Amino acid sequence: MIQDTDKNNLGSGLWVPGSEIEHGGNIYKLAEKLNLAENKVIDFSTSINPLGIPRRVNSNIKKWLIRSCNYPDPDATELREKISEYHNISPETILCGNGSTELIYLIPRALTPMKVLITAPTFSEYERACRISNKLRVMSYELKRENNFDINTDEFINAMANLQPSAFSLQPFAMAFLCNPNNPTGRAVKKDSVLKIADAAKMLKCYFIVDEAFIDFCPDNTVINNVVDNPYLIVLRSMTKFYSLSGLRIGYGVFPLHLIERLKNFKEPWSVNSLAQKAASAVIGDHVHANTTFKLIEKEKKFLEDNFKNNGIKFFPSDANFYLLKIKSDRDVVFQLQKKSILVRDCSNFKGLDSSYIRVAVKSRKDNTLLLKELSKLCTV
Repeated sequence: MIQDTDKNNLGSGLWVPGSEIEHGGNIYKLAEKLNLAENKVIDFSTSINPLGIPRRVNSNIKKWLIRSCNYPDPDATELREKISEYHNISPETILCGNGSTELIYLIPRALTPMKVLITAPTFSEYERACRISNKLRVMSYELKRENNFDINTDEFINAMANLQPSAFSLQPFAMAFLCNPNNPTGRAVKKDSVLKIADAAKMLKCYFIVDEAFIDFCPDNTVINNVVDNPYLIVLRSMTKFYSLSGLRIGYGVFPLHLIERLKNFKEPWSVNSLAQKAASAVIGDHVHANTTFKLIEKEKKFLEDNFKNNGIKFFPSDANFYLLKIKSDRDVVFQLQKKSILVRDCSNFKGLDSSYIRVAVKSRKDNTLLLKELSKLCTV
């Protein structure tokens, strides 16, 4: 089902009485309110690898820091070469950004589509990026709770073709966004289905942006190597989740070659700092880090799921390193957890969700145990 988006339902994040909702990860605000040191806040609101920054970054950071008196390479040449080798794609098709969020804003600004289709619920920055870029017209494709918020591939293609009655003209959408796995639901679309949508987008001449920010946790579903065969397919990647480089802000996109110069003309210079470039170059393709991560996440997801079931806490199956929970009470749960210095993601400002939904990351056993203990007090019937 396609619906007009609510212009007032933008943004995402943390709820504290009397405050506006923001993105997750604002440990600074909560620490200030509780008069705590920032490292005392247990942050389940952002889905970062619990292993933390890979060792090879820590071992080289001082050496890289000394060179920070120089401007960063505006083309991120070394990093693009590393990404190229890792994915076996041309470095000329790669653009790096200050997190993948920079690229999310760059795309509608540079390509100026008239109409954009976005799933709901999903990452709010897609809609915000479109609204502040020439006030592009945005419609939502609503995902259904009874289907675990999964996408019906054929329905989404029909929506993209604009075959359903709507307030817009019957022209197909010029751009569509898909977060895979989806944030905040954790649900992944299988590769074959994504490629089916991409083929339809090519036929419709609709730019299809697949945001693979969490794809490292289920890598078999990536379509990053299919961009070369489709002039309308764009794939975005984040290195802040799997590699825990959130504070350095680093991401990249793989684009059809014919779009690269156009995008560069709209992109700010020097947006990726030297430390981010060096850190990302060092960790991409770190198989030891990846294998250790897979084992830890698998173990902790089973621990969380078993305890969610035992405590009667409704969760949606997840292909990523976080869970969407349906709780029986409202925002008071979020507030009560915050009083225990536990930060979770209030999902009430995700389109299609309300205050009975929260998102929690998969963290260490110690942290997961503490979260479960507090949730069982607040959410158990």
